[in-house]
Amino acid sequence: MTTENILEAARQRGAGQPYAGAVTPQEAFELLRSSPKVKLVDVRTNAERDWVGRVAIPDAQHAAVQWATYPGGVPNPDFGAQLEKVASQDDILLFLCRSGVRSRHSARVATELGYANAFDILEGFEGDKDGEGHRKTLGGWCKAGLPWVGA
Repeated sequence: MTTENILEAARQRGAGQPYAGAVTPQEAFELLRSSPKVKLVDVRTNAERDWVGRVAIPDAQHAAVQWATYPGGVPNPDFGAQLEKVASQDDILLFLCRSGVRSRHSARVATELGYANAFDILEGFEGDKDGEGHRKTLGGWCKAGLPWVGA
């Protein structure tokens, strides 16, 4: 699938959302491999990245901007300013969180700040909890077998 095909499918999948669209973890990885103008913005807390793991992609395409701070889970008042330091308005931004909730909010706010190509990564890094309360078994970057490092 070409970059254009993936982005078109993502826009259709996200029709009606207040951001450009939504990609699957596999599509996100393909986009990252296809162009240096694509960046993954991990909006989980620093603690989540340190203790749970993070994507294994080139540093130039990986950015970390917490949606909420740790400890406490307070919304990050500097989200927009921090995003501006790691991304330009013409980048294709793919927002990633644990299971796909914070990433949607982040993509929306990025769009409001003028980033026209802000996409949500569906399912997140770990996906939803399974019947036993475990993650990384139902969807997400890890379950898809995409490169990551950590716990």
